[in-house]
Amino acid sequence: MNPLVHSTLVVQLQADGTERCPVLAHLSYDVRDPFAVTAVFSHDGRVLARWRLDRDMLTEGLRGPVGVGDVRFRPSTTGMWEELRMEFLGDPQPGGGRRHAVVFAWAPAMAAFLRQTRNAVPPGSEEVHVDGFLAEVLARG
Repeated sequence: MNPLVHSTLVVQLQADGTERCPVLAHLSYDVRDPFAVTAVFSHDGRVLARWRLDRDMLTEGLRGPVGVGDVRFRPSTTGMWEELRMEFLGDPQPGGGRRHAVVFAWAPAMAAFLRQTRNAVPPGSEEVHVDGFLAEVLARG
């Protein structure tokens, strides 16, 4: 079993009311953290944002709206394209308000990546080694 699943997708970023622009989404899944997908968004070699996303939420977001907090997903159709719309809200700003970004990913590519994660760790078979984690935390003091 491969402990890592990785995929790089070209996605469309729309931030704070701007037009869409292409960026890279580097998706990674580590079987040692079976509930999370890490998404690193970059442009011209510069990291724009890094998010840890819930794998089940991503899967559900391909079928219907999910999320009520800082991260929300839902399917979106633009012409012939089926997309996953990922909405992210940033930390509150000193002058009020929050930064807001929407990322549109091609839904079939996202579904293929999520299928690979399910092949690595099928839903319901995730294991979290709490004893080892607690021993490590307690050893640090």
